[in-house]
Amino acid sequence: MLKNTEIRYCLDQIGEMFPEAHCELNHTNPFELIIAVSLSAQCTDKLVNKVTKDLFQKYKTPEDYLQVSIEELQSDIRSIGLYRNKAKNIQSLCRMVLDEYDGEIPMDRDELTKLPGVGRKTANVVVSVAFNIPAIAVDTHVERVSKRLGICRWKDSVLEVEKTLMRKIPAEEWSVTHHRLIFFGRYHCKAQNPQCPSCPLLELCREGKKRMKAKAVING
Repeated sequence: MLKNTEIRYCLDQIGEMFPEAHCELNHTNPFELIIAVSLSAQCTDKLVNKVTKDLFQKYKTPEDYLQVSIEELQSDIRSIGLYRNKAKNIQSLCRMVLDEYDGEIPMDRDELTKLPGVGRKTANVVVSVAFNIPAIAVDTHVERVSKRLGICRWKDSVLEVEKTLMRKIPAEEWSVTHHRLIFFGRYHCKAQNPQCPSCPLLELCREGKKRMKAKAVING
């Protein structure tokens, strides 16, 4: 496990690599963001943005999503994985937002997780990006990078990863760190082909050193 000084070094290096890290899901308001994040489960942001380009032209409000049949909404998001379930959740979410929150997306994470299809990760993204409330959303990239570097333990659950990061990182840096870890995992420390040889964190990374050692053995 990394010491606090080593974690600080890692975060600073990642910050230098990806100073412009941000939410890559296109949206113009909290409602569009929660729809986009809901659609992004097991799907790339790139594909979601392709779909929402037309979707957000057609549907502007929760009422709009409820004025069409479930089949029509499914058709509009068909190219996205799990589209049937996501269409059902979107309509249920819109109904609940209208009935219980006066048509406004709640700012509280616990309230957000009451909405259909909205888990803790989605809620954290929304409070952080839409409302500027410090939060760390643990997606596959954040989890992978945190475990590979040794900030968290391999056996940690997603919630344990989130709590560990919150404990080890200053609150005012939670949101920006979340984006930077995503960019680092998406564009550098990839799941299949991490760029270990050119990584500035190699000397501290237990996974990187292991991979480089294995590579050296293979290459003889």
